Amino acid sequence: MIGDYKHLVTFQDPVDVPDGVGGYTQTWHDLTPPTWKVQIAPVSATDQERSSGGTVMTAVLATVRGHYHPGVTTRTRMLYNGKTYQITAATAVDDRPPTMELMAVEQGTP
Repeated sequence: MIGDYKHLVTFQDPVDVPDGVGGYTQTWHDLTPPTWKVQIAPVSATDQERSSGGTVMTAVLATVRGHYHPGVTTRTRMLYNGKTYQITAATAVDDRPPTMELMAVEQGTP
């Protein structure tokens, strides 16, 4: 539901930038639009075990749901509340309105 989208996040993709000596450096660039309202829910240990074949995973997983953002892929990272999450799966779940569901792993601070 739209009212559940209370977390304002920033989505970014990696971009290669010339380093001035013939090579490239990877940096992060905000998507257009960069900020998005979503719902973030932690994944329980039971759900983590189920999704990983009975093995308990040490990473902090979250399910993210919101209106569809055409730029979000598994290359995308999400910034929220001083933490960085790597998007590990992206699925379109509803057509009206277009909605996406993401799986994300916490990576630490940006």
